[in-house]
Amino acid sequence: MRMKGYKSIILGLLAGLLALPAMAQVGEERHNLSIGINGGMNMSKVSFEPSIKQKSKNGMAMGLTVRYMSEKYFKMLCGIQAEVNYVQRGWNENIEDGSGDTYARTMNYVEIPLLAHLAFGKDSNTQGTKFFLNMGPQISFFLNETEDMSENWNPSARPNGVVQQYGKMVENKFDYGILGGAGLELSTGIGHFLLEGRYYYGLADFWGSSKKDEFGRSGHSYMGVRLTYLFDITK
Repeated sequence: MRMKGYKSIILGLLAGLLALPAMAQVGEERHNLSIGINGGMNMSKVSFEPSIKQKSKNGMAMGLTVRYMSEKYFKMLCGIQAEVNYVQRGWNENIEDGSGDTYARTMNYVEIPLLAHLAFGKDSNTQGTKFFLNMGPQISFFLNETEDMSENWNPSARPNGVVQQYGKMVENKFDYGILGGAGLELSTGIGHFLLEGRYYYGLADFWGSSKKDEFGRSGHSYMGVRLTYLFDITK
């Protein structure tokens, strides 16, 4: 029940953030539409219950970005940013039982975030530097997965006895959660260059989480770095 309450509060706050561009009526209106591409890297982990020791798993991320800036609200520029991305997630186990085993899971998703984009800095669409914040919900659709394990595989020696994850494939292919990021934007005569650090916390489980299931929690999280290039359609 507590987890459901947290989800309701978080989703309510995100709805308020996404409503900011529509609610802003102070200052000049903007009608700046930009599209472009993004790419970067995720450093992923999975929240398990019972817990599994992990190291970050690095994976690629790339996709398309659309941004619409709608309003200047005092000194804050407000807009909406949407993306469609192909990303790699998963986990890399930290096995310390002396067996020499290694194990990693790569999980590929299509992600669709819808973000409130709030920028602060030089009020120009053609030159200057801005600081920005992104925050909003994200939905994802599972594509496929692969397991990578050492040749001499012997999970029987695990000290905590948690071995049910091996060979257990994704059961819930729809994922959702919250995404937040911050970064810098450089606007030039040939477009906008954005460097961003972001964090994703998944609210869904990719395995069943009822009392009869092996795991009560199996949710994604990652820290990511993105480099985005946007060019203007309307100014």
